[in-house]
Amino acid sequence: MTSSDPREVWLRGPLPDMPSLLQPVAHALLQAREELDKLLLDFPEDLLWERPAGVASVGFHLQHLTGVLDRLFTYARQEALSPAQLQALSVEGQCPQPPCHVADLVRAFDQQVDQALAELRATDETTLSEPRGVGRAQLPSTKLGLFVHAAEHTMRHLGQLLVTARVLQAGLPFRTA
Repeated sequence: MTSSDPREVWLRGPLPDMPSLLQPVAHALLQAREELDKLLLDFPEDLLWERPAGVASVGFHLQHLTGVLDRLFTYARQEALSPAQLQALSVEGQCPQPPCHVADLVRAFDQQVDQALAELRATDETTLSEPRGVGRAQLPSTKLGLFVHAAEHTMRHLGQLLVTARVLQAGLPFRTA
């Protein structure tokens, strides 16, 4: 899903049919997908669960990126997490059904981004300031707050994943303390 346009997604102009206030969220999610797809194209399967210096594995980040988007968009719809979502959360960082393949985890993230983009496109901008509860404690946020956090959290974990993947692929020595 990588674009041939070398510019970052946000510099390519507005996305069609995307509400204007949600363009930055959509741009961030598309940018994350492009960078992830490019970097992990040939990522070695045997490095997927490695944790250099005790940091989170590439496999964890891939699962977490997908899961966080799913969970935050669930809260934005004012829904509780399903048993399947809670189960997926509980196994982030481990291969739930071996063998786990990089391509399958990347594809799951790509599909979650597609679903998020569809939800963003269908969002009425007049609902963005509506209050939303987060988690079991129903911590206060707004629909827009959840969407922005989804983009911000995605980019944060993408950055961590990119560094971890590069360190592992380079075979750099690392210390655990």
